[in-house]
Amino acid sequence: MVKASPLKKLEQLEFSLDSVTDLSSSPPASPSSPAVATFSCVDGVTELRFLQPDSTHCFTFDLASAQLFKLGTVQFICVSDDNSEERSFSKGVNIKFGSEKDSKEFCDSFEEWRKDALVPGSSIVSASNSKFDEKIEASSAKMYFHYYGQLLHQQNMLQDYVRTGTYYAAVMENRSDFAGRVVVDVGAGSGILSMFAAQAGAKHVYAVEASEMAEYARKLIAGNPLFADRITVIKGKVEDIELPEKADILISEPMGTLLVNERMLESYVIARDRFMSPNGKMFPTVGRIHMAPFSDEFLFIEMANKALFWQQQNYYGVDLTPLFGSAHQGYFSQPVVDAFDPRLLVAPLMFHTIDFTQMKEEDFYEIDIPLKFTSSVCTRVHGLACWFDVLFDGSTVQRWLTTAPGAPTTHWYQIRCVLAQPIYVMAGQEITGRLHLIAHSAQSYTIDLTLSAKMWGPGASQGGILQSSTGKFDLKEPYYRMSQPQAYPAAQEPPLPPQPQLNPQDIQIQSDDFEEELLQEPAQNAIWLRFHRDAYWRSANTVNGLGLSGGENGGYEGTAFRRDGKRSPTGLRSSAIPSVMASPPSPRKKGTKTTNATTTASMIPCGVDPPPPPTTP
Repeated sequence: MVKASPLKKLEQLEFSLDSVTDLSSSPPASPSSPAVATFSCVDGVTELRFLQPDSTHCFTFDLASAQLFKLGTVQFICVSDDNSEERSFSKGVNIKFGSEKDSKEFCDSFEEWRKDALVPGSSIVSASNSKFDEKIEASSAKMYFHYYGQLLHQQNMLQDYVRTGTYYAAVMENRSDFAGRVVVDVGAGSGILSMFAAQAGAKHVYAVEASEMAEYARKLIAGNPLFADRITVIKGKVEDIELPEKADILISEPMGTLLVNERMLESYVIARDRFMSPNGKMFPTVGRIHMAPFSDEFLFIEMANKALFWQQQNYYGVDLTPLFGSAHQGYFSQPVVDAFDPRLLVAPLMFHTIDFTQMKEEDFYEIDIPLKFTSSVCTRVHGLACWFDVLFDGSTVQRWLTTAPGAPTTHWYQIRCVLAQPIYVMAGQEITGRLHLIAHSAQSYTIDLTLSAKMWGPGASQGGILQSSTGKFDLKEPYYRMSQPQAYPAAQEPPLPPQPQLNPQDIQIQSDDFEEELLQEPAQNAIWLRFHRDAYWRSANTVNGLGLSGGENGGYEGTAFRRDGKRSPTGLRSSAIPSVMASPPSPRKKGTKTTNATTTASMIPCGVDPPPPPTTP
């Protein structure tokens, strides 16, 4: 007796659908009436068909080239890949089941039929061959997606009003780039950027998110019915998923500390290569890593003092000193993440440009930046300070998002690599070196930094290095220096005796008179007053511990520039979107590569003793 093949056993199986929608029509058709899905084998070709009882139209898919993507518990997209080289799709449908039980049975049958239909070289992408999984270690990926799958971390990013407000401004000021276009949101998170794109008139937005945050994004988008029908959330990695159509716009927030941390920029350019149409746009378009040497005696002493614990020779009878060298080296291998005063910079900055529209994925594996500065002051250089900005190169308005010191603070702050051995420089002396970043499988980078002081003065023409210092840092393990002691604490005074209770009406504010009186005293009093006033504003301009302003006025006005160089009439003030700030775009013509340049930073001599506090007569 001949045994029936598994295909014959399943040949008559049918599945009821609530609706089936054709994705290849333009604009997408509205959901259809109920339909039936059937599997069949005709002349050795296995097929999946979607039939509508009240229509003669039928959607037919060859299972050897079909793929099924889950959008929800009862909703899926089925697409057919007819060109394995170009990875293009000839057709696609959105299907919806009446219950989770029906959808599970359909998926099980789909997998069973597909196993028999697949042939070598087919276009089905196996999750085990994921490019992401090949280069990122599993433990790091698990922690990464767990972190971004929590609402509290999404809230931290959403409450960064500089970040969120600048993205909103960049999208809304360039509505012409989004209206009627297909948008892909890479690493969508809560879906906030997808909803910005929908507000700007996008025809359809595919929000791709690999973490559990995808479920929250579906819930949030469903609660905003004005644009919910134009946003599809797809849970998966951009390296693995497929989309039924090409994108006109890619939008993403792929930046990490030092721009490249977490290695999401690689996923951003992979999405560009896989999903974006040839003339598409990327928001953001360009990124720049800014660098300048700095002098900060207080930070250096703080770092060095951390290892003093290991200099104890009798700690409960144990000599800890054998580990002092390792501990000292360990502390100085941590990049410092905090917000610092730009006056600590001791030379005009330089920057390295990364064009997201041109960079290849492999270009991010190793980034080598030669350094060259000219010191503006005579001081000790303690290391290299870095920050970044990104450009949204819209058709109407160019807008920058900056994380520079002195600008409104973001959740990225700035980063400083502190050298265990400072170098001494004179004003006008040349500082050279190298910043070398090597990607590793923990979704971050190893940083090798070298700074050298060259010959200066009459002997400079002979060249040569007077002093050099090197350091190795792990960008994955930074020192978050968010809560800092005051650099110049006031002299401690004895506690005041109890005071009689006062009514608010009896209290007179004389701060202006007090400032005037102090300013008429010697210069050191004025400096002391300014220090405390600055400290007040730094502590006052925060929300949930996040600085919202880099200046004493408590906010900045956003600046945007049109293609004709004029200020955008749609520029948003800080009262509308707090702390949206932009930098003017660097001169650049279409079709040309952006080159490195230098910009002068505001600075004062550093490494000097602070003035003593004013004495009371």
